[in-house]
Amino acid sequence: MSSKPMVLLVRDDFPKKAIDLLRTRCDVKLLKRSKKDGLITTQDIVDSVPGMFSIFCYSGIPINEQILKAAGPSLKVVSTMSVGFDHVDLTSMKKYGVRLGNTPGILTETVAEIAVGLIIATTRRFFEANREVKTGGWQEWVPGWMCGRSIKGSVVGILGCGNIGTSIAEKLINFKLSQLLYTSRNEKPAVKALGGQLVSVDELMERSDFVVVASALNEDTKFIVNRERIATMKSNAILVNIGRGELVDQDALVEALREKRIRGAGLDVMTPEPLPLNHPLVGLDNVLLLPHIGTSTFETEEEMAVMTSQNILAVLDGCSMPHEVFF
Repeated sequence: MSSKPMVLLVRDDFPKKAIDLLRTRCDVKLLKRSKKDGLITTQDIVDSVPGMFSIFCYSGIPINEQILKAAGPSLKVVSTMSVGFDHVDLTSMKKYGVRLGNTPGILTETVAEIAVGLIIATTRRFFEANREVKTGGWQEWVPGWMCGRSIKGSVVGILGCGNIGTSIAEKLINFKLSQLLYTSRNEKPAVKALGGQLVSVDELMERSDFVVVASALNEDTKFIVNRERIATMKSNAILVNIGRGELVDQDALVEALREKRIRGAGLDVMTPEPLPLNHPLVGLDNVLLLPHIGTSTFETEEEMAVMTSQNILAVLDGCSMPHEVFF
């Protein structure tokens, strides 16, 4: 029997470079997805986790007390291939003395690109226009057909201006905005240098033509874009969410979109994920939906996966993780 520590990867298709790195020091077990539905269940992990030194996971798989208890005392670290860690039960992690690593920084530019893309595609109606081309709706030009609104001269509000929010601001300022607003616990010198103004959440929601939700999800920010705040948005406003689905009261957003009380929305995150085909959002023309692809470039995914492995190996060596979540 091997004396190497064992690592459980909750999928069998993580980038090869990260798996090979782990195999230099550890025995690796890859969970196979169900042939029936392609899903990994909590029970699949519970059945496989006893005796593991580490779990290599991602944001789509909840790591709860049932899993941590089943792992036993050998489990020393959970490393998630994500910046967010709302899928990890921190109370239980602390109870069982398990450390947590994540992968911040790497995906900043990639997610910021998606945010800018959603703003452009939503306000200029890319998907609606594409559908017209493909369904024969493109006939002669008439005034007002497929018209959107320009980003130039608009007020952009970034709700939650961390690294990703700052990168979004740096990109959007080149569109010659009228004003750049942001929320943060503290003033951001980099955003202030761009002309950004630190405001309250309420003021940002009321004044912005484009609201970009880029907050981390925690108890303080859950449903920060609530029904009352959506009701204060401008009638021509567009809401873009690249943070987490539960930052937004989705039922209230559906009502506002359906009743045309705001102009539109561009969402890379939603609740639940995947979104059922019969969900009200799917049937609306004024919302652009993406399947949570903010980090989906080959380069970013590989770099995140390698860092996830590096976090695990650092704990094995008794060193500080490159990126540890303290709680």
